[in-house]
Amino acid sequence: MRIPGIEPELQRAAETIIRAGFKAFLVGGAVRDRFLGRMTSDYDIATDATPDQCLRLFPHAIPTGVKHGTITVIPRSRRFKIEITTFRIESDYRDGRHPDSVTFVDDITQDLSRRDFTINAMAINLENGTFVDPFDGRADIAARLVRAVGNPTARFQEDGLRTLRAIRFAAQLEFSIDPATLDAVAECRDRLACISSERIRDEFSKMICSPVPSRALRLLVDTQTILYIIPELLECVDVRQPERHRHDVFNHLAATVDAVSAENLSEERLLILRLAGLFHDIGKSRTARISENGEISFHRHELVSETIAREALVRLKYPNAVIDRVCHLVRHHMFNYQPDWSDAAVRRFLARVGLDALEDLFALRLADTIATMGAPVSWPLIAELKSRIEKIVKDGEALSLRDLAVNGHDLAAIGIPKGREMGAMLSELLDAVLEDPSLNTREHLLRIAKSKYFHVNE
Repeated sequence: MRIPGIEPELQRAAETIIRAGFKAFLVGGAVRDRFLGRMTSDYDIATDATPDQCLRLFPHAIPTGVKHGTITVIPRSRRFKIEITTFRIESDYRDGRHPDSVTFVDDITQDLSRRDFTINAMAINLENGTFVDPFDGRADIAARLVRAVGNPTARFQEDGLRTLRAIRFAAQLEFSIDPATLDAVAECRDRLACISSERIRDEFSKMICSPVPSRALRLLVDTQTILYIIPELLECVDVRQPERHRHDVFNHLAATVDAVSAENLSEERLLILRLAGLFHDIGKSRTARISENGEISFHRHELVSETIAREALVRLKYPNAVIDRVCHLVRHHMFNYQPDWSDAAVRRFLARVGLDALEDLFALRLADTIATMGAPVSWPLIAELKSRIEKIVKDGEALSLRDLAVNGHDLAAIGIPKGREMGAMLSELLDAVLEDPSLNTREHLLRIAKSKYFHVNE
């Protein structure tokens, strides 16, 4: 039987199983997403066929987790993958993540009973279209509720990562969490100590890139699960800011992350900008000062924020390229352009920030401003700065060492030794060119280098 809305390649895989005399059920997120009208990128089929029988049916499949009953089939189009798993029940999770043993069974209801949340414990029989929902997952979808299957404490003791998955689903789907399930998240948060940094990072990244990430951040703080991700955020709770701010530091960070629009951004840029939004003021808790007249200040908090960001992101094992880009934005987010900036000041700003980071820095500043003011504001000064930058770029003015009319070989040829001294000299030459672009000729720069290094005036 062909079921409406089922991918043809998925249907063909199911028919291969059914023709061999086995059952095939669509399970997991794909069923949930059908009811939510969301796109699905990967599919899960549950079957009573054993892993060895599945491998015989799909000889080119990847034996992803045969021990636990799972193989992976990549359809010809390669647009998605299909994980095929034998019906099973699980027992004992001594490592707080993986079952010590699995037992293969022949009943779909038993298989669904081991799953984390009711919204993920539904199935569709791919032979006749029958819907199987033993734990009222569809009703919870209608109620926009994340609820554990059975005893929530037992579910989270089995797998500590489920505490974060509950929060992630609430953020991604904009659902609430059932009170008993939420209490169990807080109660079982120490199980996260058994989970690898990489798995925690992946769940956190999905939260940060969700439609309303502040929902996740507040749940992480309320349940104290944040202690196992970015405990430094707790330092920001109730840290007051000057009156122009609507929020304390923590809620300002959460609002800034929300204000980073996902529109026209790749997944990587969205993650980087939202992480930068989360960390940009995190150092305020450690730099807060209140003067005798009651004025609040956070002197050079951006440098402390950069340090905290780097430590946290390294701890979570984010890629170095992501860490560097986030930290660069955090370090430079406090620029304060004024119309009286000279052209040289604009060039120095560009040299510090880099053209490749400029668009992201402006996006971070916009999100920061929206979080502070509560709404988008007019940006005439930023528009003016962008106009001045466009002219500098159009004129091809030097902004980095590679733009100079001389290089290390030229300096070595006049007797300046390679190493620290040559690096310092190149930096001095760039500074001179940033001040006066007309100096960026080989003749001028070599004359300046000789004057500065050999104290020779030609």
